[in-house]
Amino acid sequence: MPLTSQDIEPALQLWPALSGARTELVNYSENHTFKIDTLDNRCFSLRIHRTGYQSVQSIESELAWLQALRRDTDLPVPEPVPSSAGKLLENFTGRDGTQRMAVLFRHIPGIEPTPESNLGELFGTLGTYAATLHQHVTQWDRPASFERQSWRAGSILDVEGTWGDWRAAPGINASNRAVLDSLDAALWQRLGDYGIGADRYGLIHADMRLGNVLVDGDHVALIDFDDCGFCWFTYDFAAAISFHETNPAIPALKAAWLERYQAVRPLSAEDIASIDSMIMLRRMALLAWIGSHAETKLAQLHMPGFADGTAELAERYLRGAIWPQ
Repeated sequence: MPLTSQDIEPALQLWPALSGARTELVNYSENHTFKIDTLDNRCFSLRIHRTGYQSVQSIESELAWLQALRRDTDLPVPEPVPSSAGKLLENFTGRDGTQRMAVLFRHIPGIEPTPESNLGELFGTLGTYAATLHQHVTQWDRPASFERQSWRAGSILDVEGTWGDWRAAPGINASNRAVLDSLDAALWQRLGDYGIGADRYGLIHADMRLGNVLVDGDHVALIDFDDCGFCWFTYDFAAAISFHETNPAIPALKAAWLERYQAVRPLSAEDIASIDSMIMLRRMALLAWIGSHAETKLAQLHMPGFADGTAELAERYLRGAIWPQ
């Protein structure tokens, strides 16, 4: 069950500015995110971490990257706010006795774009943002204690994958299982052939989907680095089209993303060819996620037909390309 405003009252005490504030749950998927409106008309976002998902070291590493990005680039990314103890990551005991971790961010105004929005310009912007992120990590001297998960074939496709086992997802049946097994094997082979050289693999956002973008007029902010980790750079495009991979507008969005990405950081023909593999890897990650997070509204929204849609994409991928060239 989602946490309530009453459940997080002990966390509010860790930031004096939040005393007496009005709280509202605005997102519940991997974590809980509450919008906090203070008595002096300031606004924050409080993220309550899912128990057992990220370690203290992993969350502190995410926050270290955010601070470096804010220092070294002009990317509009979240700003963590220290508690009264000067800590960006705090611990508290919930009303139910559960130990939880929390991070407070300054609120970023904006609305989540939808597939019905004019996404061409937005995907150009996301291409610029992704390239800037990737350029930064190739030059950033990470702290010695830096630790984030890896999003590779094993962590996504294995039975014990980070987001669960795709084989147990809703909609997997005798009609689609064979082609998904073939996809699984092909991804292992092709990703292994592509390799993890420093020019193509490193720290990425890994979840640049529409739900993690806020648009306020001409301003586009990139939020929620909770899944950032080590993966192929072109996976950030695949993540951007999450849950909408079958939309016929995707080829045009891919072109817009690539044009702006390469204005910052050129890609090789091999890199561009890898995008189809990244899309299918992400689709399998989402298939597993839907199965392991069936209680969330996001999973319930996309669950109907998702397995069959994945199989249809897999058939095209295995024939040569998801979309005609």
